[in-house]
Amino acid sequence: MTIESISMAKALNSGLRKALADDPKVLLMGEDIGPLGGVFRVTEGLQAEFGDKRVLDTPLAESGIIGTAIGLAMRGYRPVCEIQFDGFIFPGFDQITSQLAKLTNRHEGTLSLPVVIRVPYGGHIGAVEHHQESPEAYFAHTPGLRVVSPSTPHDAYWMIQEAIASNDPVVFFEPKSRYWPKGDVQTEASDTPLHSSRVVRAGTELTLVGHGAMLAMMLQAAQIAEEEGTSIEVIDLRSISPIDFEPIIASVQKTGRLIVAQEAPGFVSVASEIAATVTERCFYSLEAPVLRVTGFDTPFPPAKLETVYLPDADRILEAVDRAMAY
Repeated sequence: MTIESISMAKALNSGLRKALADDPKVLLMGEDIGPLGGVFRVTEGLQAEFGDKRVLDTPLAESGIIGTAIGLAMRGYRPVCEIQFDGFIFPGFDQITSQLAKLTNRHEGTLSLPVVIRVPYGGHIGAVEHHQESPEAYFAHTPGLRVVSPSTPHDAYWMIQEAIASNDPVVFFEPKSRYWPKGDVQTEASDTPLHSSRVVRAGTELTLVGHGAMLAMMLQAAQIAEEEGTSIEVIDLRSISPIDFEPIIASVQKTGRLIVAQEAPGFVSVASEIAATVTERCFYSLEAPVLRVTGFDTPFPPAKLETVYLPDADRILEAVDRAMAY
């Protein structure tokens, strides 16, 4: 069956519903996720369908949410935590990086912690401080955590189910600016494993890599570049830790040029890691330096300045011009 033209928020809702229906050990927990259905309505209707013991409204205490989820996972449950906004994850940071990421290793692999932490993240919604951040690099840097980010409704539907089925903790970053645009969702079977990157547009002269909300910007830039005579291959990262480098390496060996785009600041970032790895593995294929198009190395600005801060198609195309000049 194909569900046509649903939003990412609805796709996540459908994926969570299926996970709840398939496994009685799956439960959802977070602030305002019950009758309200969450700030972005991703969990709308799920408490009414599965009850308040499977879909739990929690106190406003992110550290308590994560700590409780760790205890539940140790008892055999598969908790899915919602962090209401990206900047609110930091009160739970100690639980995530000091406990959740390390307990399996501490028990020499005998203990699994199948915890999913859903995090709406990124800009483009005109929000206030602590509501438009991109903190994914903190968690990708932490051994013991898996970190992913869907960019389409189809991926959101499948990736949330695959994350819940994982026996390792997964930090699941949801680009909030992509909650509302619609896309087709194929529900017969997942066509791409959770930790796989994917070529979404073929090209021959330059490779463009990014994740989450940046996919839409990259495709827009690639279309404009094609009209101006430059063929760009676009790769959706999908998984931030681990990174599936093979499609990226194969593409750069073909095109000779790479640009990495992200909303997060560029210093010590996911883009930095990709740039370093590709330079190491594709040095003799590169015809130009690897370039990064990122947010600036400053705190996220007030909403009226977000369009200056966030990378867009114009900034990507400026980098394309620089890369093609070599």
